[in-house]
Amino acid sequence: MKIITQNKKAFHDYDILGTVEAGIVLSGDEVKSLRAGHVSLVGTFATMHQMELYLINCRITPYAMAYQKSDEQAATRRRKLLLHKRQLEQLIGDISRKGITIVPLKLYFNDRSFVKVELGIAKHKKAADKRQALKEQDIKRETARTLKDVYKF
Repeated sequence: MKIITQNKKAFHDYDILGTVEAGIVLSGDEVKSLRAGHVSLVGTFATMHQMELYLINCRITPYAMAYQKSDEQAATRRRKLLLHKRQLEQLIGDISRKGITIVPLKLYFNDRSFVKVELGIAKHKKAADKRQALKEQDIKRETARTLKDVYKF
């Protein structure tokens, strides 16, 4: 598995309740652009439309060497996500609960070189929760430093 990009901000802004792997429908030049790493997941989310799941605001920069030049609007077009029907029904149930959203956590190539998206079923954190998470992270880091110094070989 080769990771293309990760949405690190999602772990800071949301509590991740679960994850789902989904395929994504792309054109050929978008895959080449992904191989070059020209993608951004900042501000990206998934939404339901007519019993299908779409990825919104995922910015894949147009491939420079493409035969047909695409406009900037095509870079942020909505892209269909591929899921099994049972998974899709489960996501519909999760979305129907108040405050639950679906955010992409990472974009990667699997073992068969297909582009996959790891979606997180997430609940938005409040400001106090973010501060608490940062505090816990600092405490963990400090204890790791002190233990590293104590157990030097």
